[in-house]
Amino acid sequence: MNYELFIRSSSQEIDFALLKDGKLIELHKEEEDSNKFSVGDIYLAKIRKIVPGLNASFVNVGYDKDAFLHYHDLGPNIPTLLKFVKRVSTGKLKDFSLENFQFDKPIDKHGKINQAIKSNQSILVQIVKEPISTKGPRISSELSIAGRYIVLVPFSDRVSISQKIRSSEERDRLKRLVTSIKPKGFGVIIRTVAEGKKVAELDKDLQGLMGRWTAMCKRLHRAHHPSKVLSELNRGESMIRDIFNDDFTAIHVDEETLYHDIKNYVQKIAPHKEQIVKLYDSKVPIFEKFGIERQIKTSFGRTVSGPKGTYLVIEHTEAMHVIDVNSGNHSNKQDSQEETALEVNLIAAKEVARQLRLRDMGGIIVIDFIDMGVAANRKKLYDSLREEMKDDKAKHKVLPPSKFGLIQITRQRVRPELSIKTREEAPSGSGKEIEAPIVVINKITEDLKRLVKKDYKKISLHTHPFIAAFLTNGFPSIRTKWYTQHKRWVRIQPRDAYTYLEYHFKDQKGKTIR
Repeated sequence: MNYELFIRSSSQEIDFALLKDGKLIELHKEEEDSNKFSVGDIYLAKIRKIVPGLNASFVNVGYDKDAFLHYHDLGPNIPTLLKFVKRVSTGKLKDFSLENFQFDKPIDKHGKINQAIKSNQSILVQIVKEPISTKGPRISSELSIAGRYIVLVPFSDRVSISQKIRSSEERDRLKRLVTSIKPKGFGVIIRTVAEGKKVAELDKDLQGLMGRWTAMCKRLHRAHHPSKVLSELNRGESMIRDIFNDDFTAIHVDEETLYHDIKNYVQKIAPHKEQIVKLYDSKVPIFEKFGIERQIKTSFGRTVSGPKGTYLVIEHTEAMHVIDVNSGNHSNKQDSQEETALEVNLIAAKEVARQLRLRDMGGIIVIDFIDMGVAANRKKLYDSLREEMKDDKAKHKVLPPSKFGLIQITRQRVRPELSIKTREEAPSGSGKEIEAPIVVINKITEDLKRLVKKDYKKISLHTHPFIAAFLTNGFPSIRTKWYTQHKRWVRIQPRDAYTYLEYHFKDQKGKTIR
């Protein structure tokens, strides 16, 4: 399989589209907002209110709503963390290595929060779930700093290994290597991509993480409350760090500064893959050129079409997401209804796994597959869905089909679900369909007359694909009639991202002239 990452930059935001074998599987948006609360960011915050009834507290991290910190998210070594933060903040401690730092007794995992922390205490917390709807961020004081091969866990001494590394020999080798280089007072989680790596590569990653920890600690001295003291990598670098592997064939970037940043990062983590980072330089927008805009429009509606006439209907409620599988006009080429249902369900399972990842749907998801009477077929569907979701980085659990043919999934929700509007109001505003785009064509024609009078030599028109087709089809086409009348050949560029009424004229340099 081949993975391609496309990065589109604008003055306000950066969009990331991940394609697997040409099909869009992830879409992320990073806004240029210094106040954004992202998963992985670490804040120096102040405990505002203890709520014994919830065994939790509310913490001021600078968001409109206070962040929620449960007792189980404190971490066993919260007394040591609080002592460390107090001493570093006041300037009494300048050695951040933890090698000579005296650890306090860990808290009881079944204890009470008012016995562990107090109101108005300074505390280091990490965002584990971004603000969603009316809720503030979910936070943890069990800190971790993620690298390419390992995750550094301060105030711990454990060495853990990803369960996806199956070989017992490799697990023993990695644990032995990491234990030999691990600094005292820090735990380490070994990531899946560390499999087969040498000690030099692991140590380089570890030293980079220790550098980030030291830089963060230096910011604590005299820092105001609340303040961000460590930022997660930007979205592009964090995506590459977490999903990059030898299956990546290309990373396309349409902005030069960002291109150099991404290329330098790839050169650090995978020098042999540096050449796959490419600068996209064309007048046609990058998402249009590679058909991503069209995939976005067809993938985010209430109804999602699949291969062979199948389709999904996706409904969102406050409590859960519901997905209905339909066979549509799928032709019955199988010998029985059972075999047809199995084929449709297997097709749908692949699309469901893609949709969950693409929309970043979290919480409870219930899927109504087509009923099947044979137990072996239900197991085949269950195994297929689990296999399709294997590459999903979000924590999830798939339950076997119920007696009613329903499959339930729980999927980790760490950021707001991605929702893109794919339906447009009718141009007339009446809510009814229009028969032909005559109104739009007439407006374009009038604007073209004015531009011709200004003596523009080369003109291109960027417009919705429907309008573009209406202008260029037939003989003579409307564009041909323009040429006969004005002696100007207008290049027409269909733009999937445009709404029905949107169009722009551009000059030969690509600059908008209307």
